[in-house]
Amino acid sequence: MKNHVLLPAAAPTTLAVVDLVQPGDLDRPTPCAEWTVRELASHLLEWGPSLEGAARKESVPPGAVTEDLHAQFERLTAAWSAPEAWVGGTVMAGMELPADLVGGMVLGEFVLHGWDLARALDVPIAFTDDVLRLMYDEVARSAEQGRAMGVYGPEVVVPADAPGLDRVLGLSGRDPGWKP
Repeated sequence: MKNHVLLPAAAPTTLAVVDLVQPGDLDRPTPCAEWTVRELASHLLEWGPSLEGAARKESVPPGAVTEDLHAQFERLTAAWSAPEAWVGGTVMAGMELPADLVGGMVLGEFVLHGWDLARALDVPIAFTDDVLRLMYDEVARSAEQGRAMGVYGPEVVVPADAPGLDRVLGLSGRDPGWKP
C-alpha cells in the first residue's frame, strides 16, 4: 500500500481516542515525559497547521493553533491523503525537507501520540499491520536524528517477537508497558 493510503487508515483509530478525552482528563500524565494530556494536545494543535501546510508545500509557522484537535486531525488526514503530498520536497518551520519524511512525522503524530493519549486514558488502541510496518520504517529512518533532537528517547528493548506496536514504541523510546 502507498503512504497516502496508510496514513488515512491510521486516522480513525486515533480520532476515536481523541474523542474520548474529557475535561477531567486534561491533567492526566502521558508516556511523553513531562507532558499531561493537555500539554500533549497543545503540542498536536501547535504543530498541526505546519504539518498540514507541508502537505501543500506551504510554510506555515508553528503556533498557528486551532482549538479543535479532531478537526485538525481530519485536515491533516485530508492533506496527506493526496499522493502528491508525499512527492519531492516541502517546507516546514522554515526548513526544506523531503516530503515523505514529513509525511512520516504526521503518521507518528497519529500512531505514537495516539498511543500516548490512549495510555493516558487507559484505553486500548490498535493499528493495522500495514500501518505499523510503515511506522516502524519511519521511526527507524529518523531514530538517531530524533534522539539527538530529543524527539525520541533511548530505545526501549522489546522482544524480537513482540507485537508490531510494541516494536514501534520501543524504537521510539516508549515503554510499551507504561501505565498512568
